[in-house]
Amino acid sequence: MGDPGRGLDAADLTATEEWFVAHGLPYFVDDIRAEVHRGLVRRRLVLVALVAVVLAAAVVVGFALTELQWDDGLVPGINVGLLSVVLYALFTLRAWVIAKWAAQRTFSSLGLLFPLVTRALPLLLLFITFLFINAEVWEVSSRLDGRVMWLTVALFLTITVGFLLARLPEELTGFDDHIGPDELGRHLEGTPLAGFRQAPGQDVSEDVAVAGLQKANLLLMLLITQLVQVVLLSLSVFVFFIVFGLLIMDPEVVRNWTGLKTLTDLPFSERANWELVQVSTFLAAFSGLYFTVYAVTDEVYRTQFFSSIVRELERAVSVRAAYRLLRRTQH
Repeated sequence: MGDPGRGLDAADLTATEEWFVAHGLPYFVDDIRAEVHRGLVRRRLVLVALVAVVLAAAVVVGFALTELQWDDGLVPGINVGLLSVVLYALFTLRAWVIAKWAAQRTFSSLGLLFPLVTRALPLLLLFITFLFINAEVWEVSSRLDGRVMWLTVALFLTITVGFLLARLPEELTGFDDHIGPDELGRHLEGTPLAGFRQAPGQDVSEDVAVAGLQKANLLLMLLITQLVQVVLLSLSVFVFFIVFGLLIMDPEVVRNWTGLKTLTDLPFSERANWELVQVSTFLAAFSGLYFTVYAVTDEVYRTQFFSSIVRELERAVSVRAAYRLLRRTQH
């Protein structure tokens, strides 16, 4: 790589920026961050919101003009409006870079499933199993139509994300205060800027401190990492209750508990029915919210599972500091 005393060459600059993008840190790249700032101008956001509302209203009106009721188009209309916002975020705000990293992170995090399940799942199942064998839960869950069920899951997800956004910034408080010259060199190992050394008299404190979009980028990394764990645990709960239900829930008992005359049978087992899937989905979504509260309040869990991601954040901030120092020597 380029010697810091003579400046940063184009190959080093490109390799570092590609490293940022590959690690879900597009806002650490100066040019991308400038484009995103333009995409966050108030008049653009207002225009995007108006387009989303118009598209949602058009779908609702379209349903109202048919033989269906207008409220049948409410959920599809909301989905279309949200889709337009998501597309704007994916492309204009470069969220697709973070989404790609999140997908890779999900597959690489499958190894977390076993320690996560063995630590958090037993106590959770001890509590949640009593809801599974509760007639009222079956009656309520089984009578939810598809739209209401997924709106309920979306509500649990929204509360989960909101809770995480309220608590996760605490994990970013002061984690970069102790990154000095020695730590900087150690964190750069295995990155395109490995071997970089500060020139005498250079101060990294200003370059290490993160704010604005770059801090938001780090917060998104924390949020996605935690959500991956929540999803893995929720899927584990869902699978457990499907298997548990197939073993113990007689269809006649399910009919009595739900008050339904007939069940929506599924083909792979005589005990399998759509009502079991709905109850398992409802309890899995609730378990995700329960686990989120547990994860950010339990000190042992935070120490165990946040230590690795904090090391990633320290490395990212160190690469950013060296990147900014070397860019200044180039200009």
